[in-house]
Amino acid sequence: MKILVAVKRVVDYAVKVRVRPDRTGVETANVKMSMNPFCEIAVEEALRLREAGAASEVVAATIGPAQSADTLRTALAMGADRAVHVLHDPDPARPLLPLAVAKILRAVALQEKPGLVILGKQAIDDDCNQTGQMLAGLLQWPQGTFASKVLLDKEKQKATVEREVDGGIETICLDLPAVITTDLRLNQPRYATLPNIMKAKSKVIKKVTPEELNVDIRSDMEVIEVNEPPKRKAGVILSSVDELLDKLKNEARVL
Repeated sequence: MKILVAVKRVVDYAVKVRVRPDRTGVETANVKMSMNPFCEIAVEEALRLREAGAASEVVAATIGPAQSADTLRTALAMGADRAVHVLHDPDPARPLLPLAVAKILRAVALQEKPGLVILGKQAIDDDCNQTGQMLAGLLQWPQGTFASKVLLDKEKQKATVEREVDGGIETICLDLPAVITTDLRLNQPRYATLPNIMKAKSKVIKKVTPEELNVDIRSDMEVIEVNEPPKRKAGVILSSVDELLDKLKNEARVL
């Protein structure tokens, strides 16, 4: 069985995000970029399933500019067998929306014919948390979102997914092929070793365009302006409860 894993290139989680001077979007020039942390978990889970004998091949896929190939090389260095790069130069005013991403991934899935598609539950840049659900809807496949544990049964062609909900742990059983999105507690991603990083340079990255996949990615949304949130006022240390009550009553006017 083949597993398709979608990965995304984002601003590194440790970098302080800054808005561009022209307010058209987030500054990405000369900024450290890396794989979305939830996507790293998705890649790790796919590799563990392959190592357990539940899958024979792991294919990584991404959508983005030429620089996104670095993200695919990271996935290949972790252990993915090959990769698919859908080339797309982003326009800050017309961002690629989750529905367009889901349409592209649907086209890739129809070409690759995987038995399982794994995605991170969301990207840390837009926090949409929509692509996996939309992809499952477009493919008409069952979905298991926010997975904290995944078990595959090759003989019965079923996947058992444990997911955290408000009331505890929910366990669902999915018929394969299916779409699964990963939560933080699913696993701890491995680090790519130097030998694997060198091997990744020789692994195949297939390049295609949305047009070649017959996908229309025109956005119906236009970003007018991006602004930083207002700065918070500094806190004040009070010496007594009476002083606190006075400020709540006379300054905050909440009493």
